[in-house]
Amino acid sequence: MKVKIKKLKENAQAPKYQTPDSAAADLHACLDGTLVVTPGQRVRVPTGIAIEYDDKNVVAVICARSGLSAKHGIALANGIGVIDPDYRGELLVSVVNLSDQPYAFTDGERIAQLMFLPIIRGEFEFAESLSDTERGAGGFGSTGA
Repeated sequence: MKVKIKKLKENAQAPKYQTPDSAAADLHACLDGTLVVTPGQRVRVPTGIAIEYDDKNVVAVICARSGLSAKHGIALANGIGVIDPDYRGELLVSVVNLSDQPYAFTDGERIAQLMFLPIIRGEFEFAESLSDTERGAGGFGSTGA
């Protein structure tokens, strides 16, 4: 699938797959200087790019980088970022610092991953009842620890 990339800032970098079999491409920070995120703080890290792809049955998803999370406590503030096929604005990565130490992002640093997934749209309708299952309405922790 071809993905057009519009550079919004001169120092922006294209997403890059790190290996031939990588499922997601790294997104890079596009900063004029250092961006320090204090413990508990949420910020949007700019990438300096916008994208366009022509398959309306695909969604672009921004995922966390496991190294930033495991080593520094930097997670995505929204779990994942959903980039709808019709969005043409800058890709921003919303992060939160879950550690007890400040973290400094630098220009060009790999900050998140971008992957493309198929979209399956549900057709919603109200129903008087739902089928019975062994689990039923058992929620959080109902199947074990």
